[in-house]
Amino acid sequence: MSLNNIILLSQIAGYVVAFILSLCIVIPMTFHQDEFRGHCLLFSKGEWLEKDGQFFVNWSSQAYCNYTIFVGVVLALISGIQIYRMARYMYQGSDSNFLSAFVDVIGCFCLSGMSVVAAIIITFGFIVWCNNMTMRFPSCDMASGQDIDKQDGIDTSNFYIELGTAQFGAWASMACWVGLTVFALLKMCQQHQIRNMRASMFRERQRLINEGARSATKIGADSNVPQNDGTNRLEKY
Repeated sequence: MSLNNIILLSQIAGYVVAFILSLCIVIPMTFHQDEFRGHCLLFSKGEWLEKDGQFFVNWSSQAYCNYTIFVGVVLALISGIQIYRMARYMYQGSDSNFLSAFVDVIGCFCLSGMSVVAAIIITFGFIVWCNNMTMRFPSCDMASGQDIDKQDGIDTSNFYIELGTAQFGAWASMACWVGLTVFALLKMCQQHQIRNMRASMFRERQRLINEGARSATKIGADSNVPQNDGTNRLEKY
């Protein structure tokens, strides 16, 4: 198996993993927002009320959750497109050219950055929420299922596992897309070498053709020169 096929198979496997990990971001974050009645717990703060033990929440912007869901959807779409594209290359026995490999490098690099931002938002936003939960409970997961905010009517049954899954999916997606960036960069370098090799072969072929043409011209010119032999001298006398 050639290096080209190894890189292509690695890319297909990487995009499949990236697609699965993107679902680990989208699905739990979507469920979380539905259970929290459209509120986003990331970076949300509040205070515990002494009279009824409820948590009076100062909800943060929904943009934090919406961004992570948006990133997950984009990663899923791009992964699906790339799986189909790479599978076609494998089926046809071909591969991407230098330009498409360059576009893959830029795209994977940008998606890696988006994944990093989403992972940081989920991680630090979840820490802020858990810091509030540990003011009353021994650990953050102990707050799951507790009726801590009757005013907003939120369902806290699954928030810990949902945010934990989304956090894992975001960081794992970042690592996966960094790996895909490396594979795309290797393919771009390989295509660049192939282009240089083809250009060198073309120049060498042109040189040989030009030398052959010059040699043929020289031989033709030599064949047209009259020969001075002894017969000509005898006829003169």
